[in-house]
Amino acid sequence: MIGGGPGAFIGDAHRRASRICNDYELVGGVFSSNSEKNTQFAVNEGIDLSRCYSGVESLIEAEKALPANKRMEAVAIVTPNALHYSAARMLLENGFHIVCEKPMTMTVEEALELEEIVNQTKLTFALAHTYTGYPMVRQMRDLISQGILGTIQRIDAQYYQGWINSFIHGTESRITGVWRLDPRHAGVSSCMGDIGVHAFNLIEYTTGLEIREILSDLSRVKDNIKLDLDGTVLLRFGGYLKGVIRASQVCGGEENGITIAVYGSRASLKWAQENPNYLYMLSDTEPTRVFKPAHDYNGKFAEISHTMPPGHPEGIYEALANIYRGAAKSIRGEEFIPGEFPTVHEGVRGMKFIHAVVNSDANGNVWTKV
Repeated sequence: MIGGGPGAFIGDAHRRASRICNDYELVGGVFSSNSEKNTQFAVNEGIDLSRCYSGVESLIEAEKALPANKRMEAVAIVTPNALHYSAARMLLENGFHIVCEKPMTMTVEEALELEEIVNQTKLTFALAHTYTGYPMVRQMRDLISQGILGTIQRIDAQYYQGWINSFIHGTESRITGVWRLDPRHAGVSSCMGDIGVHAFNLIEYTTGLEIREILSDLSRVKDNIKLDLDGTVLLRFGGYLKGVIRASQVCGGEENGITIAVYGSRASLKWAQENPNYLYMLSDTEPTRVFKPAHDYNGKFAEISHTMPPGHPEGIYEALANIYRGAAKSIRGEEFIPGEFPTVHEGVRGMKFIHAVVNSDANGNVWTKV
């Protein structure tokens, strides 16, 4: 693991997920740029200090010196955004499989370079769009692919949070201490780069459609904020199909409200992350139907994605574990269902979306190709 040391929520989530799926063992890494914290974390995790490295370069050198059956097979990259590309590139070029946090890189050009390296090396690259791991999101994907909604006529996705309010309305030191507000670490976007891209990914993942053009209207909320914290993005898919993504980090009281609705001519599907075991199918002619995990009426993909019997709630760790499990199958050369883990291609699509959104807003809210 690169990053994810003391106090890092996402690093902890990745470690829990890898353990839940029973396909991985954490044997070493670079957990913090602070030497003392790096070492202390390794001690706390029971990791051999000989595999607690000071940097990615030293990790690669030492691991490659080990016999092939002893060295690390895969590396999870859970650092701030600015460090994803350099670490991923070095690791891929030296034969390591990757699980990477999103967004994949800082620029579209970097994303395309990683895609080319993955294509050349044939290594596994899994991107942590965690919401694709929920059983009912996978059921939604299957139902849509079967055409039961009829003609898709509208797609809405929303991701509302409120956590950043306490920082931006505090002191200047609190604002500058949040890396997601700093373009040097976060990239060109905060809100759309962090959470809007999840909504974008869910739309393309569940429907199998690609968004062709977007028009965005973003807000920094305050003069001293450099990146967007709120925004609305209109979507064009081609033909008559339109949609919208609404994302915000300043909706007071909202926690992690990501939802998606796909509306068709015969039926519609709705799913919400804060109540993830329920997938609703709506119709003008029939009562609303509810799909839940661990039932035979679901498709194969949903059924291999739950870990508990009916009525036992599963959540974010289990969803991320499904992505880790899919990556493990790929690393071993085993057969897996397309969609078991987001790939480098989804990383490229995400970066194209983020930059298109920022450019659309900067150029006066104009339609921009993704």
